[in-house]
Amino acid sequence: MKRFGGLALLGPYLRPYRGRTVLALLSLLVAAGTVLAFGACLRALIDRGFAQGRPDVLNYALASLLAVAVVLAIASGARYYLVSWLGERVVGDLRRDLFAHVVRLGPAWFEIKRSGDVMSRISADAQLIEQVIGSSASVALRNTLMCLGGVVMLVITNPKLAAWTLAVVPLTVVPIILFGRQVKALSREAQARMGDMVSEGGETLDGVRTVQAFAQEDRAARRFGQATERAFEAAARRISRRAIMTTLVIFIVFSAVGFLLWMGGHDVLTGRISAGDLSAFVFYAVLVASSGGAISETIGDLQRASGAAERLAELRAEPPSIAEPVTPKPLPQPVKGAVAFDDVSFRYPTRPDALALDGFDLSVAPGETVAIVGPSGAGKTTVFNLLLRFYDPEKGVVRLDGIDVRDLKLNDLRRALATVPQEPVLFSTSVAENIRYGRPDASDAEVRAAAEAASALSFIEALPQGFATDLGARGVRLSGGQRQRIAIARALLCEPAVLLLDEATSALDAESELAVQQALDRLMHKRTTLVIAHRLATVQKADRIVVIDQGRVVDVGRHADLVRRDGLYARLAELQFGLSEAAAAS
Repeated sequence: MKRFGGLALLGPYLRPYRGRTVLALLSLLVAAGTVLAFGACLRALIDRGFAQGRPDVLNYALASLLAVAVVLAIASGARYYLVSWLGERVVGDLRRDLFAHVVRLGPAWFEIKRSGDVMSRISADAQLIEQVIGSSASVALRNTLMCLGGVVMLVITNPKLAAWTLAVVPLTVVPIILFGRQVKALSREAQARMGDMVSEGGETLDGVRTVQAFAQEDRAARRFGQATERAFEAAARRISRRAIMTTLVIFIVFSAVGFLLWMGGHDVLTGRISAGDLSAFVFYAVLVASSGGAISETIGDLQRASGAAERLAELRAEPPSIAEPVTPKPLPQPVKGAVAFDDVSFRYPTRPDALALDGFDLSVAPGETVAIVGPSGAGKTTVFNLLLRFYDPEKGVVRLDGIDVRDLKLNDLRRALATVPQEPVLFSTSVAENIRYGRPDASDAEVRAAAEAASALSFIEALPQGFATDLGARGVRLSGGQRQRIAIARALLCEPAVLLLDEATSALDAESELAVQQALDRLMHKRTTLVIAHRLATVQKADRIVVIDQGRVVDVGRHADLVRRDGLYARLAELQFGLSEAAAAS
């Protein structure tokens, strides 16, 4: 049973549906029992009906056969419905739990995993599980029962021929054992290659505009074709092993049936057994043979599903990189929005040799607006990542209102924050649902007010269905500036204590930037705001500018003071805006 150990994953998911599982097993037992009853009806039909020339026995045998057929049909239909329902229900629950687990694993895990492979496991691997519960497992169990029952009836009907039948059993088991292990290993490999193919296709389609802009359609198609070919080759290796196993089992089983018919025929000719006994024996022998062949087929399905279940179990066993505190502390209400970084050092898991922050210190008072500037790779975005607790620092403490963020419930922490990234993410749903993403219970009036505050109302009302317009995948139906304003409206609707802006106006034209900046100015006045800034318009509005380089704070001050100091900030201003513009602004 070790070969099917991965299927232990399904136990907790079947437990809530014990009643249906028991009914399915009962239906299966009844169906298997009625099939075995056909042999007895067949013996009576031949020995007492045909041989003795008794029409009454013939009529009784026919009635018995019809009764058995009715019971078999009802039991088989019930079994099919119940096991199919269980398969769909269990896999639905499994997918739901796996996805809920995956979305909590944190960005660090996704840095080393491909989302396409994850979705391949949740979809394709789980589909194999559904096939097992909804078909293969019940087929295997039904055929096992019929095989065992058939063996018992063989022994009762003719012990000598039954002994020869049982002698064949080890010959059928050997290829199942030899090839079964190979099939399971190759099934895991085939599913892995399928995951690679899905990942390759998903990444290409997500970036289809870039693919087309650089005229790389042929290359993308070729790469996907190669991934498809690798998936095919892995599947072909699995299929070939399973085909060999099935061929050997069926040949051995039905050759044995032919041999038994030859022996039984001689016994009938010599009068040692009746024609009815031989007919019943042949029926049971064929039943055992066909059941054995079906078992060998379903064993391959079970082994594939076991490999898939192991992959799903590995996914479910992945520990979240960010753990909830055992005894969380409550945030004071209302949240003031005081932010502090005390001697924080941090390295990204994928770049363990480079410090993203190195002894970083920063205190932001409630209601203060602080701009964070520095060259690319200085650690600006890392500040946001640690405050949102996408990662934990390896040294130092990040605090919100004086409480270590590691002591706060993740929901409490993140509900106190709202972020507007430089490249906003929109979902394939309506404008209104995208805006209320952080506050699903917000009213239509609140959604409209947030859109108006973000200077998004005019273009939203011009859309075909207004707020009900579906934005398509990643909001492709909107311009970059429009997507940015939807993201700003989403953040504003959350009414956060701390607003995180990753150059939120960078994608706007001059007119829209002015309107959005005015709205942000009114809102930033009421709450703590951290701004990753590159543009003078944003920098000059800040109460303080924090200049960071190589993960450290190297200067703090107002725009004019920093320009006069002729340090890193002055050099950045000269590079980005021109020295004359920087001087004029000072």
